Order: sequence, then structure tokens, then C-alpha cells
Amino acid sequence: MKQQIHVAAGAIQDASGRILVSKRPEHVHQGGLWEFPGGKLEPGESPERGLDRELFEELGVRVLSSRPLIRVHHDYGDRHVLLDVHRISSFAGEPLGREGQPLEWVYPEDMDPQAFPVADRPIITSLRLPALYLITGGDARKPDGFKARLCRALEGGIRLVQLRAHELGDAAYARLAADAYEICEQRGVRLLLNREPGLVRDLPCHGVHVTASSLAGLVHRPLDDERLVGASCHAAEDLKRASDLGLDYALLSPVSPTASHPDASPLGWDGFAALADRAALPVYALGGLRPSDLDRAFRHCAQGIAAIRGLWPD
Repeated sequence: MKQQIHVAAGAIQDASGRILVSKRPEHVHQGGLWEFPGGKLEPGESPERGLDRELFEELGVRVLSSRPLIRVHHDYGDRHVLLDVHRISSFAGEPLGREGQPLEWVYPEDMDPQAFPVADRPIITSLRLPALYLITGGDARKPDGFKARLCRALEGGIRLVQLRAHELGDAAYARLAADAYEICEQRGVRLLLNREPGLVRDLPCHGVHVTASSLAGLVHRPLDDERLVGASCHAAEDLKRASDLGLDYALLSPVSPTASHPDASPLGWDGFAALADRAALPVYALGGLRPSDLDRAFRHCAQGIAAIRGLWPD
């Protein structure tokens, strides 16, 4: 019978945004690779309690403040692993390798996924993505006002933007994309283009977002690995396809009723969590949400929330 292992792992963050990683002993499963500290849960133990215990045993630190980051299911063939990962923003003590394991503080952008076990790689992607994801709203046919609203959104702390603008033709969209890219680039914000990948491959951008219908027609990941690629998903088969294609994230909707899709049946938070929990990539909750929904989203296996009206300035 295949071994089932439930692990609590911690992405411990310092004041500069670096994450603590430790190296696995050479003689164990996935030995010699870097990992996020943690360990197997005891029977009946919650992930929070188990993580605090494991980190004290391994590193000599106590968790003061944390939140769910991502849950990763992975089948290694001889064993099935569930990683219950929390992002730890506050802790007591100075981390030390109490079991002789090497430790390093690394920015997520500098992590080499190939140096980590396969099950840990979605964690790296999750750490590189923000919790809030803005999908631009209306007024794209009035570019000056549109760009002013985009600037106001970025001043509010948005760090990931999808340029939607379906009302524009390809030429007008390309012009707006160039202007939006300049605005985002100056502020350290990533811009994703919502257009067929073949149409925007040569436009300035940090990645693309594909619709659910486009996702169904993809046979390989579009663009290079240096740029983000995400997709709209509505069901388990969409999430599996996005994962199989090696995409970086998914938007799963609708969580709540929305004005833009009034006929769509909402998933509700329990329905969202049931799907997102089994996904092998970070999943944003979308549909009638606002920043005030973030804590609930984290508790239901979400990377964060994506929104138009909830994040696009009036």
C-alpha cells in the first residue's frame, strides 16, 4: 500500500522578504535538495500545531504569526505527499540547524526550482506571486482616463495586473499595452496581457493570461519560462490542464455572484476550496470579491483574490 505522508512546512520570511530554506540529508528521500523546513504531522495534530513543534525541534524557533500559503498534493510513485504550507511572517528565536542541516536565506525570485523536490516547486511559484491580482475594468476606449485609474490602483499597492480590454481591436490594444507596460515597469509591477498568446508574443509584457476556451486548445505552454502564464478555470479539468501545461497560476471562478456573469452558478467558498485544494498550482479566487475577503480566501486554499470592481478605482 502506498505510503501517505502529511507534512507541515513553513515559508519563514525575514524583514527583507527572504525565505529560509534548509538542505535535506543526502541519505533520505530527495536527499541533497533544498526544502522548506517542517515535518510529518502526528496523528490528530493540526498543521499549525505540528508546524510549530517541527520548527522548534529543527530550528529552535516558535511561530508567532502565520497564514496558509498553499497545499500541495504530489505522488512520487512510492509515496503520496501532502504539503500543508504556511507563510510565517513573525517568529521568536534565531533559526539554527539543530540537526546539522545547512540553512540559507533566499529571495523567492532567486530560488532555483530544480534544486528543490518536485512537490516543493509550486511553493516557490506561490511565494513569487502577490495576494491581490487586478483585472482592469472599463474605459479602455478612453486611454487617458484608463491610465490614470491604473496609476491610482498601483499606488494602492497592486503588484500584478491583467490588461483585459476586450472592447479594443488588436491595434488599439497593442498601443494601450505599451503604455500600461511602461506604467507598470516603472513601479515594479508585472503586467499580463489577456489576448491570444500568438497576437501578443512580441508586445512588451511580463506574461499572458488565457481564457478557459483558449486553455482548452493549448497543446503546450505559450511563451518562455521567464514570463508568467495563467488561465481562467471553472472546473477540476481546467485546473488539471493548466497544471499539466506548466502554467504558473489559475483564476477559479465564480466564487460569488457577479454582475459581469449573472447567469453563472457560484462555487461558494467550500466549492472553491474543494477544487483549489487538489490543484497543483497557485489558484486565485475570482468573482464578487474585495480585499476584505483575503483572510477567508487564504483559509480556503487560495493564493489570494483577483477582482475587477473590487480593485479597479472609481
